[in-house]
Amino acid sequence: MLVYDSSIKMNLSSFFCNGLLSINIGFDLEMVVPTSGRCCSIRRLIAFILSCSSSSSLNQTLSQKEPFLQQHPIVGVLVLRMGKSRLLLLASFLSLLLLLLPSCVLGESPYRFFTWNVTYGDIYPLGVKQQGILINGQFPGPQIEAVTNDNLIVNVFNSLPEPFLISWNGIQQRRSSWQDGVYGTNCPIPPGGNFTYTMQVKDQIGSYFYFPSLAFHKAAGGYGGIRVLSRPLIPVPFAPPAADYTLLVGDWYKANHTDLRNKLDGGKDLPFPDGLLINGQGSNGSAFTVDQGKAYRFRVSNVGVATSLNIRIQGHALLLVEVEGSHTLQNTYSSLDIHLGQSYSFLVTADQPPMDYYIVVSTRFTTTVLSTTAILHYSNSDGKRVEPPPGGPTTDIEWSLNQARSIRWNLTASGPRPNPQGSYHYGYVNVTRTIRLANSAPVIDGKQRYAVNSLSFIPADTPLKLADFYNISGVFELGSISDIPTSGPGSLRTSVMAADFRAYVEIVFENSEPSVQSWHIDGYNFWIVGMDGGQWTPASRESYNLRDAVSRCTVQVYPNSWSAIYMPLDNVGMWNIRSENWARQYLGQQFYIRVYSPANSWRDENPIPRNALLCGRASGRRTRPLW
Repeated sequence: MLVYDSSIKMNLSSFFCNGLLSINIGFDLEMVVPTSGRCCSIRRLIAFILSCSSSSSLNQTLSQKEPFLQQHPIVGVLVLRMGKSRLLLLASFLSLLLLLLPSCVLGESPYRFFTWNVTYGDIYPLGVKQQGILINGQFPGPQIEAVTNDNLIVNVFNSLPEPFLISWNGIQQRRSSWQDGVYGTNCPIPPGGNFTYTMQVKDQIGSYFYFPSLAFHKAAGGYGGIRVLSRPLIPVPFAPPAADYTLLVGDWYKANHTDLRNKLDGGKDLPFPDGLLINGQGSNGSAFTVDQGKAYRFRVSNVGVATSLNIRIQGHALLLVEVEGSHTLQNTYSSLDIHLGQSYSFLVTADQPPMDYYIVVSTRFTTTVLSTTAILHYSNSDGKRVEPPPGGPTTDIEWSLNQARSIRWNLTASGPRPNPQGSYHYGYVNVTRTIRLANSAPVIDGKQRYAVNSLSFIPADTPLKLADFYNISGVFELGSISDIPTSGPGSLRTSVMAADFRAYVEIVFENSEPSVQSWHIDGYNFWIVGMDGGQWTPASRESYNLRDAVSRCTVQVYPNSWSAIYMPLDNVGMWNIRSENWARQYLGQQFYIRVYSPANSWRDENPIPRNALLCGRASGRRTRPLW
């Protein structure tokens, strides 16, 4: 943002082919001007405004500039509305600006546009007709392909008969929790309505996914993969694979999501899932073709609602290369545990005899073991399969814990890196606050609930971000959730934790229950510095990995165990901290952290979007004018 004085601001960051020029004249006029060329458009626009400012008759000048105005009709409206005095002031600024553009190398990252129509449709993933959520008629939904720093414009039309939202698991939404797509930040898209998400995958690479965040819709589909590649010429610590495959794996119920939701609303827990899916298909419904001798990248996300999973490929080693945006040390595994909400990518070399091999996914830490398969098909195979599918780990926690500890950050890889307080050495930064979070399963008013530090979250009548922006009292109370576990019965609360921008926090997740927990934090990646069995104490810090802990956005906590993370609060906004077990999330195991900057500057947080949907007690208020 270039600033001439308090009444004239000009943002030229968007000048490039098919880009936008945003000119803000005072507080009452803002224009968005499309451009049709690159740097020449900047110079032509400046020259046009300078000529208008020196003309005795604006109308005469505009008529002489008709060819230019045919390309940029809105510019003429801008000039007429400004008037001569303000035009002269702007012209003096632009004269100086013109001197600063001798070679004109302005531009910004590419835009990628998506238009999605969300509908119900019949699906048969386990052989039984169900009501699924489709995006553009697809289950799973379309994959998003992007490159670091790309701008993603996703226009979502809700053709369901109920409100709908999409969230973007792992996309950090830098300075813009307005786009996060959870009810704490966004009003739902009403039936028949639409909302355009405007996001940038700022300084990110890696494997992620999107999913529907409201009304237990996640159990009906509506999810898809997100693939963020490194920018051209940025070295990647492995050779380009022959192909890049996405596997969306997860548990599945034969019952419609509405029946599951009604069960939860009635205070009951969910039954055990009926099966597992790979890319929306049951056993052997998906196949991945490989050429003998070549290496392939597989990106795997656990998009399920209830269970941790293990994945393995018959006769083939898995070379781990990336976890939720972080290049990892390239360790080789026979199989990988992928907990709820987590994403991994690994390389597989087709170095076996030409046959068909099983890709096996099975549940972990469950009494009944569910499994499903896909096929790794060699292009020169005659279709003969190697029988039987390989077995995998089942209930062994120590095996999984040791594997998790072995996943380390690749310190020599190029690419975006988190930078806490100006230092890449996350272990050298002083912790300013310790937050301990304990999950529990209280029964409140005769109904099963789930809680964090004894508080079971209930949604407010207005998204928390909007209530905060408009200073609407009575929606939530800052500091309503404690930094330490509390004893006693659980209670219902719209719990929001207050936090300071640029603080550096230690968060300890404590799990005294007999099931594995999986925690996700929107808006952030964090370093998993430690995990172990038993009760966490300050002495547990002696075992922390302060050198090469992996940076990611979802962490598992094993039964009767703890996991500790370090996280720089460098992203202002209202952010959801939640269980990735979707029944637990739905019944209250979540809360929000409000990261606040007193500067109230666009440098720290983007302004409210002009197209923001308003609901609840924010209905009828103003966002920002379009003109």
